[in-house]
Amino acid sequence: MPAALRRRTPRGTPATGRSLRLPLSSCVVAAVVLAVVLVPLLVPLDEQAVDMTNKLHAPSLAHPFGTDDVGRDVLLRCVYGLRVSLLVGVVAALTATVIGTAVGAAAGAAGGRTDRMVMRVVDVFSSVPHLLLGIFIVAMFRPGVWPVVISVGLTHWLSTARIVRAEVLSLRSRDFVDAAVSGGASRWRVGVRHLLPGVLPQAGLAAVLMVPHAIWHESALSFLGLGLPTHRASLGNMIQDARGTLLAGDWWPTLFPGLFLIVPTLAIASLAGVWRERINPRRRSELML
Repeated sequence: MPAALRRRTPRGTPATGRSLRLPLSSCVVAAVVLAVVLVPLLVPLDEQAVDMTNKLHAPSLAHPFGTDDVGRDVLLRCVYGLRVSLLVGVVAALTATVIGTAVGAAAGAAGGRTDRMVMRVVDVFSSVPHLLLGIFIVAMFRPGVWPVVISVGLTHWLSTARIVRAEVLSLRSRDFVDAAVSGGASRWRVGVRHLLPGVLPQAGLAAVLMVPHAIWHESALSFLGLGLPTHRASLGNMIQDARGTLLAGDWWPTLFPGLFLIVPTLAIASLAGVWRERINPRRRSELML
């Protein structure tokens, strides 16, 4: 390696960061999954119950994350809210990935005028901000989980469509695809047997990367009062409800829902980054320089 490149790379830093990122992120994601699965089974939550005698108690042994302005346990509601966010994030990401993969694969495989028309439609949808379009979609339904899933799923497939289309166009120029076409394989067979398996890793990576984005989107809609009903445990609802208590000096009803929103999404994004480096070794080698 040239001396100039060696000087720009601090010894041990990149390798150490990558070696710690995977186990730490994996532990966080595993803990989150166990919490959202086991806690609701062990500790049921009445989301409409209030206890004004426990109003705004600071973190303690009885309530490790304290209580909110109507006496509800912040830790328990954070776990329930994270469960809703993960449900919305995973289902919406899968929905958007299926739509984006179908559109991108169809455009790339068809080529020509069809490809240009489909991508112009994608460009039109991309010109509208995701949140604005999501608000318009959610406003047509009653507040609930599934309107948010539909909103996020219908507004986040565009990047996946572009990624899949680019991958299909790259695969179409490969020798094995030319050999299959020369051998008399139909367009459907070429797409199913050769093109689709080639784009699945990129589509899967796009789905994982979309989960944090979908979680943030759901929290933003709930914060604006357009997501889940206000009595439902949602991280966005909790942060919205705690704004007044933060101004009064009670920090815990805002801090802990924010941490439950930020830490798991960063862990998921970190795992997706590791996956991206493994399926694209060239990019990883470029980052190491």
